[in-house]
Amino acid sequence: MQRYFLEKEHFHSDYVMITDEAAKHIRRVMRMKTGDTVVCCDEDGQCFISEIVDLQEDYVKASILLREEKKVELPVSVTIAHGLPKADKFELVIQKATELGAASFIPFPGERSVVKWEEKKADKKVERWNKIAKEAAEQAHRQIVPSVKSVMKTEELCKQFANYTYVLVAYEEAAKNDEKSQLFSVLSRMKQGNTLLFLFGPEGGFSDREIKLFQEHGAIICGLGPRILRSETAPLYSLAAISYHLELLG
Repeated sequence: MQRYFLEKEHFHSDYVMITDEAAKHIRRVMRMKTGDTVVCCDEDGQCFISEIVDLQEDYVKASILLREEKKVELPVSVTIAHGLPKADKFELVIQKATELGAASFIPFPGERSVVKWEEKKADKKVERWNKIAKEAAEQAHRQIVPSVKSVMKTEELCKQFANYTYVLVAYEEAAKNDEKSQLFSVLSRMKQGNTLLFLFGPEGGFSDREIKLFQEHGAIICGLGPRILRSETAPLYSLAAISYHLELLG
C-alpha cells in the first residue's frame, strides 16, 4: 500500500487532504481511483489507512478508515554522523540507512574528506538529502521520516554528544587490532527509548586528532569486525547489527 508523509494540517477528524507532490504522485504515477487505499502518516509517526473519495487536479481527499497499529521503528533512536564522502555516496547512505531504520543524519567535513563543502550550495543539497530520506521512508513503510541536518563542523558535532545516551565511533584501527567488545557491550546495555549517535569517517577514515577529540567528549571507540569496510558500507553494517541485536534476538 502506497505511503505518504504529510504535515499535520492535512489531517482532519475523519479525512486527509493530500496536496502538492503527493497528490500528483497519486494521480499521475500510481493512477489511483476513488476506492483505492493509501497510508497517510503525520509528523508524530501516526499512520492511517485511508480510502480515496475524491480526486481533483490540485488535491486528493481520503477518508480515514483506521489507524495503523503495528510498530516498525527501531526500539532505539540511531543518528548517523558521517564524514562527507566523495560523489553521491552520502545519498546512498541516506537512502539505505533510512530503509534500515536510522532516525536522523548529521554530515560533517572530516579532516580526511576529499570533497569540499560549498556553503552556497548548502540549502539545495540539504533539501535534496531530505527528499531522498522521505522517499526511502515511504518505500520502506517507515512511520517517521529521518531528518538530515545541515553540515556541522567537528567541534560543533562534539557538543552534540551530551544529547545522546551513547556515542560510538567506528574506527578502522580498532578493527585492525581485533577490537570486538565495545559495540556488543553498548548494544547489550541499550534500552528502549535510548538514543545512539554513531560516527563514521570519510574514505580516508578519522585522523588521530579527531579520535582524541571524540574520546575527550565521551565517545566510545569501536571496531566493526575483522574486515575493513568502505565508508558507505560501515553505517549499513552497523544498523543491520543493531536491528539484529535489538529486534530479532529480542
